[in-house]
Amino acid sequence: MRITAQAAKLPARHDERIIIHFDYDCFYAAVFEAATPALKSLPLAVQQKHIIVTCNYEARRRGLHKLQLIREAKKTCPDVIIVLGEDLTPFRNASKELYIFLKSYIWSGRAERLGFDEVFLDVSDIVDFNLNILNFNALSASFFHLDRSDPEIGFLYDASSYAGNTFPSSNLGDPHRAIFTSFPSCETPRVKDVDKLEVRLRLGSHLAQHLRHQLAEQKGYTSTVGVSTNKLLSKLVGGVNKPTNQTTLRPPYSAAADNPESHALMFMDSHEIGKIPGIGCKLSHKLRSYVLGRDPRLDERPAWGLPCEDVKARDVRLHPGMGPEVLAEILKGPGSHKDTGAKVWGLLHGMDDTHVGRARIVPKQISIEDSYLRLDTLTQVKKELYNLTVSLIRRMHLDLTEADDDYEKDRGGDGTEDHEKVSDGLIVDATRRWLAHPRTLRLSTRPRPPTQPDGTRSRAFHRISRSTALPSFIFNFKDSVDSLAEKLVDGVLLPLFRKLHSEALGYDLSLVNIAVTDMVEAASDNKNSGGRDIGGMFRRQDEVLKEWKIEDRDVAPSQQIKNDLGNVDQDLKTVESRLVSPESVRLGKGSEDEVFHTQTSVGDDIVWDSDDHDEPELSDSCRICSATMPSFAMAAHERFHLNPD
Repeated sequence: MRITAQAAKLPARHDERIIIHFDYDCFYAAVFEAATPALKSLPLAVQQKHIIVTCNYEARRRGLHKLQLIREAKKTCPDVIIVLGEDLTPFRNASKELYIFLKSYIWSGRAERLGFDEVFLDVSDIVDFNLNILNFNALSASFFHLDRSDPEIGFLYDASSYAGNTFPSSNLGDPHRAIFTSFPSCETPRVKDVDKLEVRLRLGSHLAQHLRHQLAEQKGYTSTVGVSTNKLLSKLVGGVNKPTNQTTLRPPYSAAADNPESHALMFMDSHEIGKIPGIGCKLSHKLRSYVLGRDPRLDERPAWGLPCEDVKARDVRLHPGMGPEVLAEILKGPGSHKDTGAKVWGLLHGMDDTHVGRARIVPKQISIEDSYLRLDTLTQVKKELYNLTVSLIRRMHLDLTEADDDYEKDRGGDGTEDHEKVSDGLIVDATRRWLAHPRTLRLSTRPRPPTQPDGTRSRAFHRISRSTALPSFIFNFKDSVDSLAEKLVDGVLLPLFRKLHSEALGYDLSLVNIAVTDMVEAASDNKNSGGRDIGGMFRRQDEVLKEWKIEDRDVAPSQQIKNDLGNVDQDLKTVESRLVSPESVRLGKGSEDEVFHTQTSVGDDIVWDSDDHDEPELSDSCRICSATMPSFAMAAHERFHLNPD
């Protein structure tokens, strides 16, 4: 892509990071295949409502595709196996398991999930570590270290080439390979002598391949992977070669006077504007309308409403007068940020400085929603609110609670735990604790626009919402999920809904969403928690203080004590024999003549110095009655004799 004057409007690129993006292949179907491996060779489709949400590649080979109506899928492939995917619990559990597995390989802790089937990994530190120890004289026999402290943990790789595919393709020869082969064998090049970004991307591609293979071998899931310097490019470039493959976006990323080619621009220009992450439905609709000079034509099917006309990123970027200021004017609206134009302008050029988020124990929010072809009566609304609320509470129990190992509650003295099995099969017991308490409950709806005179209906993007405080009864483990859902719908959600929509005016909804937000982490020993868990401290105090606890119990004497007691007995016998020995009688010495030094007797050679010794008190005797008393009391005593009354 040739450099233009518009490049001056761009901020400087930041390509110091190496980001790997994982996208699990046909994830919903893969979860069922992992549970039943025999399904891998059969056409398999996952159904939600009346459409196919995903299908495996065997089904796609026979003509099936995502978002296909069930009746059409059965006509296209009569032997397709259709499984229900309404319950998201298996997908959520598998997603967590794979996320934890991938996160265990990185050092930075920056691993971010996107939905159930995507994960971003920031591997900059582990790549830089291996770059610093890379032997440029033996690139084809390099060893990638996965552990700083153990040099034997890692894998062999060829650092002179990329692992997997690249964009642009290097099938006709790799011009960047020469940067490694141009040095004499006797000379070791410095990192600054080569294209550092090129080397780091190659190392990142080999790490991505290793993780992809480990994921398939140990967990049974295949994935499509992208490698680049930011989240935007790594996500998009991974989709170039699907499935079960990987692609790395090769440098250069920046266009310059001496190098007018930018692979980042070349790559981004080919993407439809609505397919670029960060540019949602509303923004892409405004951009299409601006570039086309009119509203784009939409798919007339009510379940779709997607644009029939493509507008590429190149069309927007090279539109006359286009720039961040013009984009800000085009995209402005209620609630829009002032930097929206600059952000979208950067995305069109493949620039994305957002960081890969660190692993979170507690999610920022929990949201449940569903879409409808028609939802226009209060009875239907109440039914759907109840179904969504049940799913929301289940999610809260799964994502916001954990087993409390410190808490034990016996019932009837038989050691059984006090728990209750609720109607939906989820066991909620008294030994669980909340990791966080959401404070806000939000209800959102998307009204369907009215039908136009020509019978068409424009696609709706706008949602309206109302929020309120989440009642505390929702955190009660004793009540079943069903009863909690009924109480929340009748007492909170229906009043919120009536504030959004008037029955007198009528409504027709295409979407309903319920969410809990504003998480406040509960007290625990975690450094990010909302305080110390005092209850847990009291429950653990016996175990923690056990080594300092003093107990009054009978203990058998040790052998040393027995020896000491034996020596005392022997000394007593010796003293006894001396008191009554014939020699002492003949010498005329009795017991009163023998002085035995004890703590209360003082010999000539022993001097006792005690600060506690009390001085003797002076006393007098009464001349009348001869009574003895302290001197200070004698005057009062004599007055007693003088005045007997």
